[in-house]
Amino acid sequence: MAKSSADDEELKRACQAAIEGTKQKIVMSIRVAKSRGVWGKSGKLGRNHMAKPRVLAISTKAKVQRTKAFLRVLKYSSGGVLEPAKIYKLKHLSKVEVVSNDPSGCTFMLGFDNLRSQSVSPPQWTMRNTGDRNRLIVCILNICKEILGRLPKVVGMDVVEMALWAKQNTPAVTTQSNLDSGPVDSVMTEDDLTVAVERDLVSQAEEEDMEALLGTYVMGIGEAEAFSERLKRELLALEAANVHAILENEPIIDEVLQGLASATICVEDMDEWLGIFNVKLRHMREDIESIETRNNNLESQSINNKALIDELDKLLERLRVPPEYAALLTGGSFDEARMLQNFEAMEWLNSASAGLDIPSLDPYANLLSVKEKRGELAILKSTFVRRASEFLSNYFANLVDFMMSDKSYFSQRGQLKRPDHADLRYKCRTYARLLQHIKSLDARSMGPLRKTYCQSLNLLLRREAREFANELRASVKVAAKPPVLFDAAAGPAQSANNVDTSAASDAYAKMLTIFIPLLVDESSFFAHFMCFEVPALTLPEGHAGSNQNGSHDMDNDPDELGIEDIDGNERKTGTTSMDMGALNQSLQDLLDGIQEDFYAVVDWACKIDPLRCISMHGVTESYLSSQKADAAGFVRVLLGDLESRISLHFSRFVDEACHQIERNERNVKQMGVQPYIPRFAVLATRMEQYIRGQNRDLVDQAYTKLVSIMFVTLEKIAQVELKYSEIVLLENYAAFQNSLYELANVVPTLAKFYHQASEAYEQASTRHINMVIYIHFDRLFLFARRVEDLMFTMNPEEIPYQLGLSKADLRKVLKSSLSGVDKSVSAMYRKLGKNLTSEELLPSLWDKCKRDFLDKYVSFVELVAKIYPNEPVPAPQELRELLANM
Repeated sequence: MAKSSADDEELKRACQAAIEGTKQKIVMSIRVAKSRGVWGKSGKLGRNHMAKPRVLAISTKAKVQRTKAFLRVLKYSSGGVLEPAKIYKLKHLSKVEVVSNDPSGCTFMLGFDNLRSQSVSPPQWTMRNTGDRNRLIVCILNICKEILGRLPKVVGMDVVEMALWAKQNTPAVTTQSNLDSGPVDSVMTEDDLTVAVERDLVSQAEEEDMEALLGTYVMGIGEAEAFSERLKRELLALEAANVHAILENEPIIDEVLQGLASATICVEDMDEWLGIFNVKLRHMREDIESIETRNNNLESQSINNKALIDELDKLLERLRVPPEYAALLTGGSFDEARMLQNFEAMEWLNSASAGLDIPSLDPYANLLSVKEKRGELAILKSTFVRRASEFLSNYFANLVDFMMSDKSYFSQRGQLKRPDHADLRYKCRTYARLLQHIKSLDARSMGPLRKTYCQSLNLLLRREAREFANELRASVKVAAKPPVLFDAAAGPAQSANNVDTSAASDAYAKMLTIFIPLLVDESSFFAHFMCFEVPALTLPEGHAGSNQNGSHDMDNDPDELGIEDIDGNERKTGTTSMDMGALNQSLQDLLDGIQEDFYAVVDWACKIDPLRCISMHGVTESYLSSQKADAAGFVRVLLGDLESRISLHFSRFVDEACHQIERNERNVKQMGVQPYIPRFAVLATRMEQYIRGQNRDLVDQAYTKLVSIMFVTLEKIAQVELKYSEIVLLENYAAFQNSLYELANVVPTLAKFYHQASEAYEQASTRHINMVIYIHFDRLFLFARRVEDLMFTMNPEEIPYQLGLSKADLRKVLKSSLSGVDKSVSAMYRKLGKNLTSEELLPSLWDKCKRDFLDKYVSFVELVAKIYPNEPVPAPQELRELLANM
C-alpha cells in the first residue's frame, strides 16, 4: 500500500515554511483534490468544476489562556511552491459530511457556520482512499473535542466503521493539551484512539441501545458474516416499514405537492419578469456605454483641438520675421554705433534658422509654410552675408591704405620705428563678433574675407619690414674690409686682424626681436579674429607680447579680442587638420614676401663677417626652439629658412677656407710650420667667442671639416720632398698642439683632433729619430737585425758560424761603430737639428733620440750576450754617461 501523504515530512516542512511568521504550528498536512460537487451529474465539466490539487493542513496557535486551531488550505504557485489560499477557524466547524454521490466514499465536505454566502455550495475535498479520509476526519474531531470541548455534526459516516478503522490503524495523531506551562504535543495510542472515537462519536443513549442490541444477538452468533447478513435482513425490514409509513401519509404528501406546484408557477412568472427586466437593463447599459463613449471622444477632441491651437500659435511665432530685424539684415548700416542692433538681428537669424531645421521642427518640416519660411530666411542670410563681406573687405583695405599713406608709421632715416598695430587691432576687434556671426551663417564666405584681409595686411607688413631692414643696415657702422683668415697672400698682421663686427649680428638679432613676436602676434590675432578653431599660440619666452620696455602689451595679446563665442561657451581648444591646413595657407598669404628682407639682413651680415653666422645661427635656433609645431606655422618655416640660409653662408665660408688651405700644397718647397695652422688657432678662438654657450653642432662640423683638410693637406705637403717629410709633419703637428692647447681643454671636438695630432707627432718624431740613429750606427744595428732574423730559423749556437756573423765580424763591427763614439753622437745631434725651423723642438727631440739609442744599444748588448757569450762589449752605462755629459 502506498505511503500516505500525512506521513510526508517534506510536505509538512513545506507547509510550515508557507505560514512562517504566523506563530502557528502544523499538526497535520495531507494532499487532497478540490472540486465543486459534480458527482452524478452529466455533461461537460466547467472550469470551476475541475479537480484542483490542494493541501489541507491543521495548525494550532498557543495563546496565554487557550489554544486556537485552524484548518488551512494551501495551493501550489506557478513555481511549484506552496502558498496559503484560505484559512478556517475550527471553532466555526459545524458539520462534516461525506458526499453520497461518490461511490468510493473518499469525498467529503466541511461546513462552517460563519460563511457569508450560504447559497454557494462549499468545496468538496477528495482523498486518495478512505484511510486518508478517516485519518484527517479523526484528527479534526479529536482536536475539536480536546481544544473546543464539542464535536461537529457527522453525516454519511458510520461510527462503527470509524471505530473499527481506528482500531486497525494506529497512526500517530498529534494533540495538544493546555498545561500550566503552555501547549504540549502528545501521541495517542491505539487504545486511546478507540476509546476516544467511541466516547466522542457515540452518545450515552446510543451506546446503551447498541449494547442492548448486540446483547440480544451475541449469544446466537458464531461468526461475523452471519451477524452481518442478519443485520442486512433487519435493515431491509426496517426500510420496508418506513416505505409503508410513507405511503400511509399520502394525503399530506399530495398537499405538499400541490403547494410545490403553485410555488413553481409563481417562480416561473417571476423568472419571466426577471428576464424582461434583464433585457431592459442590458439595453440601458448599452445606451449608457454609448453615451460615455461619445462623451470621451468629445473630450479628447476638445483637448486635442486646444493643444493644436497652442502648437500652431508657437509655430506661427517661430515663422514670424520681425520687421525691424528684416530691415537691419537687408539694408542696415554697419557703423560702430549700430553694431549692437546688427548683433541682435544676427542672433535672431541664427536661432530662427536653427529652429526651422528638421531635427527641431521634425513634425512640421514638410509643411509648405515652413518650406517657404526656410527659403525666406535663406535669402535674408545670403543678403546679409554678402553685404557684411563687402563692408569688411572695404574696411580692411581702407585701414591699411590709411596707415600706408602715413610715413610716421615706418622707419625713417636716422630713426628706427618699431611697428605698432595696436590701433589697427583695436579697430578690427569692433567687428570680430560680426565675423563670428558671418561664419555661423555661411562658413564658405570666410574664405574671400580672409584672403582680402591677408592681401591688405601683407602690404603693410612687407613695407614695415623693408623700411626697418634698410634703416637697420644703414645705421650700422662696420669695417670697410672683412678680415681674411686663410688667404695665403695675407700677411701676419692681416691674419691676426680682430675687427669688431658684432654690430652686424646685433642688427640681425634686433630684426628678429622686433619682427618675430610681431609676426607671431599677427598670426595668432588672425587665427582668432578670422574664427579658426585653433588653440592659442604661445610666443617665445621673453618675446611674446612685450613692448620695448619688456612689459606685457595687452593690445598685442591675440586672445584679448574682447568677445566670447556667440553661443556663450568657451572657445574650443581642439582643431581639425582641415582647419590647420586652411590656417597655414592663409598665413602664407598674410606673410609671404616678408622673408626677403630677413634674407637681405642675413646676407649683409654674413658679407661683413662670415663668423657672425655662428651667433646669428644661435639666435635663430633659440627662436625656433621656442615656437610650437602648431603655432604660427609660417613663422616657424621662416625661422627654419633663415637657419638654413645662415648655415649655407657659413658652409660656404668653411669651403672657401678649405680651398685656401688646399692651395698651400701647390708650393713645391714648403718647410717649417704652415701658415694655416696658427691662423686656424685664431679662427677657433674667435668662433668660441661667438658661440656663447649655444648649440655647438655648426661649429663642431666646421672644426671637423677644417682640421680634416688641414691634416690631409699637411700629409700631401710632406710627400713633396720625402727626405724632409718627417720634419714637416712633426713641426706642424707640434705647432697645432701648441696653438690649440688651451682650447682643446674645453672643446671636446678640438680635444679629439689634439690627441690625433699628438699621435701623429709621436709617429713622425720616432721615424725621424730612427733615421738619424741608423745613419750613424747602421753597421751596428744592421748586424743585430741579421742575427735576430736568423734566430727564427736556427739555434743560437749555430749563428756565429754563419758567413759575416762570426766573432771576428762582430769585433770589426764594434770597432768601426764604437771607436770615436763621442764624435758619432755629436754628428747625430747635428743631423737631428740640421733642418728644423722650430728650434724649441730640438731639446725634446734630442732627449727622445738619446732614450731610443740607449734602448736599441741595450737590446744589442743582450743579444750579443746570448749569441756570443764570451765576447767583450762596451757596457750601456758607459754610453749613458757619455750621452748625459753632452
